[in-house]
Amino acid sequence: MEAWVPLFDIFMNSPTPEIEASLWLQQCFNATTLSSSTTTPITASSFLSLLTKPCNLFVDDSSFSSPLTPKRIMFIETLPGMVQSRVLSFLALENERFNGKELSKLARSLLSESQGLDFWVKKAARDLLDRVSEPNHINKWISGFSLESGEEEVGQEFESLPDWLKDMAAGNDPLLYWLPLSAADCGPRFYDDSLENDESLFSQVEENGENGLKEVGDEIEMDRVLNVPLEPEIENMAASLRDRVINLESSFKAVALGNEIRELCLDKGMDPFQVLCLIEPWKAEDEAASVLISHLSSGDEDELAWPSQVLCSIVLPKFLVLEEPASRLLLTSTIEYSKLHQRAAVHALLFPLVLRKEGINNPICDVITRILRECLHPAHVSAFCQTLLCGGEEERRFILLPCHEYLVSKELVWTDSLFNLLHNILNHNVHLTQDSVDRLVYHVRNIAERFSKSLKFGNFVLCLVTKCSSLLNSHKNVLTEAVECTNTLVTKSILLRIASL
Repeated sequence: MEAWVPLFDIFMNSPTPEIEASLWLQQCFNATTLSSSTTTPITASSFLSLLTKPCNLFVDDSSFSSPLTPKRIMFIETLPGMVQSRVLSFLALENERFNGKELSKLARSLLSESQGLDFWVKKAARDLLDRVSEPNHINKWISGFSLESGEEEVGQEFESLPDWLKDMAAGNDPLLYWLPLSAADCGPRFYDDSLENDESLFSQVEENGENGLKEVGDEIEMDRVLNVPLEPEIENMAASLRDRVINLESSFKAVALGNEIRELCLDKGMDPFQVLCLIEPWKAEDEAASVLISHLSSGDEDELAWPSQVLCSIVLPKFLVLEEPASRLLLTSTIEYSKLHQRAAVHALLFPLVLRKEGINNPICDVITRILRECLHPAHVSAFCQTLLCGGEEERRFILLPCHEYLVSKELVWTDSLFNLLHNILNHNVHLTQDSVDRLVYHVRNIAERFSKSLKFGNFVLCLVTKCSSLLNSHKNVLTEAVECTNTLVTKSILLRIASL
C-alpha cells in the first residue's frame, strides 16, 4: 500500500490527475526495470489487486441483532467519490497497461453491486466498461469480409440499393410520411440527372425573378410569427389542470397530474410551451412541484426539448423570485433531475438564473452553486463560464416561457452574490480558460470603483489571482490599478499576490 501513496496523492490533489498518474506510473516502471526484473503487467496487476482487495465495512443495520454488521466491499469503494471517478478515468485512459478482463470485472462489480454509487463514479465506470469491452458481433462483421472476393461481387455489394429502399421505390407509399407526397408524385425528375431538367429548373427561377422570392420569404415569415390558437377542448383541459395544480392535496394526486400534463403536452401534438403557459405548473406548492418533476420524464433524447420545458415551467419561475433559502425537497428533486438532463439544466435553469434582470441574491447563489457542484463535471462548469463570459447571445441562449421573459436580462448584472458564486466556482477546482480570465479581468477593472468597499468583491479578486495566477501575467498592471481603487481587509493581500505573479 505504501508504494501507491504518491499515486493516490495525485488522484486527490492534481488538477490533471490522469496525465500525471500516467507519467508517474511510467517513471516507476522505468525505475523498476533498471533495478530488477519486474515487468509492467506485474506492476499493473498489483495496483488492480489493491483496488479490488476486499475490506470489511461495519454498518448500522437494525435488522440484525448486532448493532454493527460487517459489509464486504472492495478497497476502491472506501475512497471518496471524486478519487474513485479519477482512478476509473485513469484506468480507462491507460487500459492497455492492465488486464482487460480484470478491468471489466472491476467496472461491472461497481455498477452491479455498489449501493448509492456517486453519479460521476457511475459514469466513469461505464466509460471504463465501454473502453475494455469488445463486442463479438463487431469481430464477426469484420471477419465476414473476404479479401479473395471478386471485383464484380464487391461492386455489386456497394452499388446496389438496400432492400427497404427497393420496396419503397416499388410501392406508392409516401416517401416522407408527414408530407402529402408519394413516389408517383415525384416523377422521374427526382432520379433523372439530365442537363435538361437542370436548365428547366433554372429558367423557372429566372422567370419568377425577385418578386417570386419575396413572396416566398413573406410567407415563411408569416408562418414563423403566426401564433396558432389552441383548440377549445385543449384549452378547457389545460384550465382544468391549472385548477388542480393550485389545489393539490397529496403526492398521489401529483403523480396522476404529472402523467396527465405529460400526455397533454406530448401526445396531443400541441406546442408544449403554449399548454404549459395555460397550466401554470410553477404555482404548485414545493412538495407537489418536486413530485411533478420526478414524474415528468419522457425518455426524450433531445435535452433541449421536453426536459428543458419541464425545468423552465416548474422550477425556474420559483427560483427566479427566490428571496429565502429554497426548500430542501424542491432543491433535491431539481438536482436529481438535472443530473439526468445536464444540457437542459444549463440552458433552462443556470443561464436564466445567472442572467436574472435584478441580479442574483444569496438564495439564488446557493441554488446555482449546488447545481454546478453536484450535477456538472468541473470541465463542463468551465465551459459554462466561458460561454457566459465570452459567448454571444446565440451561444448562451436560455429557454424559458414567454410569460417569464421580463425576469431575465441578456447581460450579467454584477452583485455581491455573483462575486460569491464566482468565488465558489474557482474554489471547486474549476480551471477557467484564458479568454474567460481575460474577460473577468476586464470586468474587474470596470466595476472596481463601484464595489471598492465590498469584501465579497475583494475575496473574489483574491481567489482569482490565486487560482489563475499562471493566466494573469499580462494583466498585472490592470489588476494593480483596479485593486488600488478598493479599500477592504484583503486589499493589501491582493496587491502582494499580484506583485508575486
